[in-house]
Amino acid sequence: MARSEGFQFRQFYLRHDRCAMKVGTDGVLLGAWTPVSPAPDRILDVGTGCGLIARMLMQRCPAAQTEGIDIDLAAVEQAQENGVRAYHSRLQDWNPDYRYSLIVSNPPYFQNSLKNPDAGRQLARHTDSLSYEELLQHSARLLTAHGALALILPVEAEEEVRALAEQYSLYCTRMTRAHGRENKPAKRILLLFSQNKTNAPETDTLVLESPDGSRSPQYSALTKDFYL
Repeated sequence: MARSEGFQFRQFYLRHDRCAMKVGTDGVLLGAWTPVSPAPDRILDVGTGCGLIARMLMQRCPAAQTEGIDIDLAAVEQAQENGVRAYHSRLQDWNPDYRYSLIVSNPPYFQNSLKNPDAGRQLARHTDSLSYEELLQHSARLLTAHGALALILPVEAEEEVRALAEQYSLYCTRMTRAHGRENKPAKRILLLFSQNKTNAPETDTLVLESPDGSRSPQYSALTKDFYL
């Protein structure tokens, strides 16, 4: 059940009234799609916002230590209110004395476009605060040797991000193109990176909506443990 101040999932309620970016399909997609086998022991959600992806992974990986960071203090406070161990920090400055077996991010994605007059939404949506290269560089720094990085991005960013990732010895092992409806171009791509180089990533597609606008069987199956 969606309300202006928050969103009700099966096992938790998320307030998002103080966050620039609300609960949305991109975050739900990443939280449900991210592979968690073998089970990670430490998880970092970069740009956690209200804590959506972190809370989904806390549900899926209850034994893991899950943390979130964000440059928006109001978002950090809201994530904490939502039960996430969240910290006010840039990824570039984040340097704990341990490393993560899984890092996830629904990162800023607008490049070279008009800035939003809402300062919070500008921070959350523009790559000025965290470029793709910085995201990959510092994720590589913070991952364990066998760790993984999961991202959701505009489909147009795939080639750039995969090329940048290889500069930091991160290789795409799985990718899913998300289509709003069947026979429509994909708008988002989900990417999984690790240091294990493969000949080609495992690739598939996901359709989100049925012709009548309801959730597709694919998307319903992926998110069945979360949506009411």
